[in-house]
Amino acid sequence: MRAAITKTEIESAIASRFGDAFRLHEKRPAEVLSSGVTEIDSFIGGLPRGAITEIYGPASSGRTSLMLATMAHATGNEEVCALIDTSNVFDPHSAAEAGMTFDRLLWVRCANNLEHAFKATDMILQAGGFGLVILDLGDVPAKSAKRIISSWWYRFRRTLESTPTALVVIVEDSAVKSCAVLALELKAENSLWIDDSSNEPGRVASISGTPVRYIPQRANYLPYPHANLLTGLSYQVDCRRPLHLIRSTKSHEGTLKSFA
Repeated sequence: MRAAITKTEIESAIASRFGDAFRLHEKRPAEVLSSGVTEIDSFIGGLPRGAITEIYGPASSGRTSLMLATMAHATGNEEVCALIDTSNVFDPHSAAEAGMTFDRLLWVRCANNLEHAFKATDMILQAGGFGLVILDLGDVPAKSAKRIISSWWYRFRRTLESTPTALVVIVEDSAVKSCAVLALELKAENSLWIDDSSNEPGRVASISGTPVRYIPQRANYLPYPHANLLTGLSYQVDCRRPLHLIRSTKSHEGTLKSFA
């Protein structure tokens, strides 16, 4: 009787009984969907398909602008998209200005009903066929969003596995936690406003501690004498939970046009 068995014999015996179950398979790179913003794509690589991406930040941090840019890019590239509008805040005019193709968009309005929003999201994910699904909870108070039972997020994560769908959750503060493969925190830094003629072009002021630069009002904007119109902002993106293919988690700064 032999005292030793060679490695080749062991591998052959295992293969004859279990096939390639114990063989190490090469890990395929994650498939991603463009965010629609070149600067962000170069930083994070894109939004992962078959997984949850969480985008969070306070009001006026660029959440809506990024959402519109992503949907515009996706629908423009023949992706079928679904928007679960929890608080009925989606503005079709702003979306049209962003370049969205409405023939490829399913818009679900939930009238501030969280239960309906999550059931609608679940039905859409189960149905399949969507390249991008956005669950907009941006106007839901952060405390209420954090009370959402975690089983919903786990259910969505399991449903998404092995599908080409990218689920993006928009919230005021992080709520999806570990169920999100990618988490992006948006922070507003500098705001660019259209002003009436009462302010000199280029004048710098401050609103709630945020630097603001005024520019002349252009003819193609509606004259709103009661308010200044936000047309752009400087944003900061912090990648809190990066994809495995991302090697750097440093903050990235750039300019994102706002259509809000």
